[in-house]
Amino acid sequence: MPIITVGQENSAPIELYYEDHGSGRPIVLIAGYPVNGRAWERQERVLLGAGYRTIAYDRRGFGGSSRPATGYDYDTFAADLDKLLTTLDLTDVTLVGHSMGGGEIARYLGTYGSSRVRSAVIVSGVPPFLLNTPEDPYGGPQELFDGIAAALRTDRFAYFTEWNKNFFDLDVNLGKRISPEAVQATWNTAVAASPTAAVDCVATWYTDFRKDLPKIDVPVLVMHGTADKILPIEATGARTHEMIKGSKYVTIEGAPHGLTWTHADEVNKHLLEFLD
Repeated sequence: MPIITVGQENSAPIELYYEDHGSGRPIVLIAGYPVNGRAWERQERVLLGAGYRTIAYDRRGFGGSSRPATGYDYDTFAADLDKLLTTLDLTDVTLVGHSMGGGEIARYLGTYGSSRVRSAVIVSGVPPFLLNTPEDPYGGPQELFDGIAAALRTDRFAYFTEWNKNFFDLDVNLGKRISPEAVQATWNTAVAASPTAAVDCVATWYTDFRKDLPKIDVPVLVMHGTADKILPIEATGARTHEMIKGSKYVTIEGAPHGLTWTHADEVNKHLLEFLD
């Protein structure tokens, strides 16, 4: 099983699981919450077919990666990404991040710079700042995030059932753009994650990326669905585009947060156009 070691917790190493397929210019795929690298299934096959090397990894706490009790913050997530890039000695990379993965891109480029990075794609990303404050009223109140964390502590199995309804906009897309089986598979992935990670990641959603985004000096595609109920487009995608100089902005009409599955054809079209 391909792994890289990114740290140590007591008697065990902290390891990230990754898959590395194909050849050509490298694309690193960073999944959102609460899934893992397999969430890119409908993009990976297209990228491989187009001649790209694709590397998808599981964030700590999720999928095949280690499940430590600490390290669920964006400085650590960015350090984990840096360890992946340096260990595999990847250069001329395009980083593609969905949801929380957009945060890794912002914090990585804001901290480590772009010497290894050719371009980036932020799909339904969590930046720039999701907490409602007097100077920044776009996000949600602290009580919202506290309530999500409390619900996950109480019964994350039930919570992820409700989460998927909004993640995929199931009242509109179930049986049309996504099957019940695919929804079940997503639930299975979510509940298999570390309970600690499932809760602790909630507080990372309102990480402040407003100082990271202006530092980005590579071409960026910002892609977002207009029907995103998890990360509303006005508070995230539109503002991220504004804060990254020269970024390209694409909206996908009617697409939910889980658009990499429900609207894979549209996502893949825009992704390949940008990569080319």
